[in-house]
Amino acid sequence: MKTLIALGILVVLGTGLTAHAQTAAPSADKTPAKQATRNISGTVRSSTPETVVVTGRDKGKDAEWTFAVEPVTNIRKGSKSITAGDLRAGDAVQVRCLERDGKATALSILVKAPRKDAKKTDSK
Repeated sequence: MKTLIALGILVVLGTGLTAHAQTAAPSADKTPAKQATRNISGTVRSSTPETVVVTGRDKGKDAEWTFAVEPVTNIRKGSKSITAGDLRAGDAVQVRCLERDGKATALSILVKAPRKDAKKTDSK
């Protein structure tokens, strides 16, 4: 009798542990590896519908980045959505990117407003 009770407890506990392990494992398998994004500020050097080349400074040195542009890349100038082909050389941009398969992919590109000259002439 003790053997049957002990066996019953083991079956119940074993089933609960197995069910927990089975439900925990697939969720871990479905979770993609976290990929770090990076923000780059710079100036557009050139652009096509598929790529944007940005120049700027990285760790105190001049740098150049080429970003792949995908159909889901969010590109904005002010409150308007634009395409990569609308970007012009000299546009100041903030690019949020992700490195995937050895290439940098732009997740979003924000065209910054041109800086207004801080100096004002005094008229007296």
